[in-house]
Amino acid sequence: MIQYSLVIPIFNEQETLPELTQRLEKVLSQLHESYEIIFVNDGSQDASMQVIKELSSKNKCIKAIEFSRNFGLQTAYSAGIEHAAGQAVIAMDGDLQDPPELIPKLIAKWKEGYDVVYTVKTKRQENVLKRFAFASFYRILRSISAVEMPLDAGSFSIMSRRVVDAFKSLPEKNRLVSGIRAWIGYKQTGIPFERDARFHGEPRQTLWKLMRMATDGLFSFSTVPIRIATFLGLMASGLALVSILAVLILKLFTNLIPVLGWASLMIAVMFFGGLQLFFIGILGEYICLIFDEVKNRPLYLIKETVGFDPPK
Repeated sequence: MIQYSLVIPIFNEQETLPELTQRLEKVLSQLHESYEIIFVNDGSQDASMQVIKELSSKNKCIKAIEFSRNFGLQTAYSAGIEHAAGQAVIAMDGDLQDPPELIPKLIAKWKEGYDVVYTVKTKRQENVLKRFAFASFYRILRSISAVEMPLDAGSFSIMSRRVVDAFKSLPEKNRLVSGIRAWIGYKQTGIPFERDARFHGEPRQTLWKLMRMATDGLFSFSTVPIRIATFLGLMASGLALVSILAVLILKLFTNLIPVLGWASLMIAVMFFGGLQLFFIGILGEYICLIFDEVKNRPLYLIKETVGFDPPK
C-alpha cells in the first residue's frame, strides 16, 4: 500500500527536474514510508519527458503521465490526483516555488487528523503586478463565493484519501483545484510559508492565463456576478421609468416642454448600451461554462504513461 502520492504538473522544466527530484527524494527518504511521485507532463516542448524517464529508470517510485497536448495546470493536477494511489495526496508545482522541505510539516498536520492541509503564501517572489493580481483574486473570490475560500491558499497541499475520492467524483470541466478542495469541506487547516522564486527560467503562467483562471474560478464558484447584473438592470429600469414619468408629467400638467439635447441623449444611449453589453458578457461566461459541460469531452487525453501498471 502506498502511503503518499505526490502530484506534480510539469511544463518545460527539463532544467528543474533533476534538482526537484533530488530534493524530493531526500525529504521522502527521511519519512521511511512508501511513496510515489507522479509527474504530469502537460505538453512540454523541451526534453522534460526524456528527463522524467531517466529519473524513473533510477527510482521506480517515479511515475509519469504525458498529455497529448497542453491542457492546462488545473487539468494536470486533476489527472495526477485521479491516478494517485496513496492514502494521502500531496499536490505541488514543479518549478520549485513550492519547497519540498515543507512536506514533512504538511504530513505532520495531516496525521493530527486534518483531511486537508493547505499552504498560505505570506510572501511571493514575483513582480508587484502579479502579487496584486493574486491578492485581489483571492479576496474577491472569498467575498462573493458561497464556499469559504481561504485567502492566499494555492494548490500546494496534502489531501486525505476521502477528500481525493470526493474530488475524483466531481465531473465538472472547468476546474480550480483550490476551489474544489474548499468546496469538498471536511476538516481543513493552513500552514504559512514564503513562496520561493522559480529555480530556472521565466514564469510559465502569463498574466492572461492567470486572468483566465481567475474568471473561471469566479464564475464556477459564485452566482454573484449574474445577480449583480440583475440588480443593476432593475436599477436602470427603475431610473428609466422615473424619467418617463417625469417627462409625461411635464408634458401633460405644465407648460414646460423639455427639450432633449443631443449630449444627454448620447450619454444615455452609450451608458445603457454599455451596461447591456456588460450584462451580456456576464451571461455569456455562464453559457460558456454550460457549453463546456454539455459537450462532455474528456478532461484530457493521455499520450503515454511511465511506471503505472498496464490496464487489465
